[in-house]
Amino acid sequence: MSAVRTAHTADLDATTLDAAQRLLVEVFGGEFTDQDWEHARGGMHALAWEDTQLVGHASLVQRRLLYEGQALRTGYVEGVGVRADLCGRGHGTALLEALEQVVRGGYDLGALNSTASAARFYEGRGWQRWSGPTSVLSPAGVERTPDDDGSVYVLPVAVVLDATRELTCDWREGHVW
Repeated sequence: MSAVRTAHTADLDATTLDAAQRLLVEVFGGEFTDQDWEHARGGMHALAWEDTQLVGHASLVQRRLLYEGQALRTGYVEGVGVRADLCGRGHGTALLEALEQVVRGGYDLGALNSTASAARFYEGRGWQRWSGPTSVLSPAGVERTPDDDGSVYVLPVAVVLDATRELTCDWREGHVW
């Protein structure tokens, strides 16, 4: 089992940040873009280490999600990945436990957008799949994001949510969810 360290982006040196980005590019087969990495920065990082080797990463950034006229303070999970040869050994669980502690201590809810292959992992940890429509508050107003329907998960902390209602995320370049 690895040791997990949590730190804010500002407290990580360039070498560690570069290693985390390279790890995620490797984990996602080159589909993890510079813009995806930008989304994963500016908040808390959970880093899984085996000796001096970085083997897993996940981060939590603050976002606002709109639900029923409320702007909810949301801890949004980004950049979750574990080296392929070490999957299934508890690294992902340790990373999420660290971030979920932050979510429970400082946010109305947690949220993330999951790949189909990771959905069971999140559901097993108590994350709830959002079955209602998803949208983004874009510069042009609220726009539906139907390609993200069914892949958004929430971890309610301080709010009761009806997962069949509309959920709207704040705007950002690239993948909005």
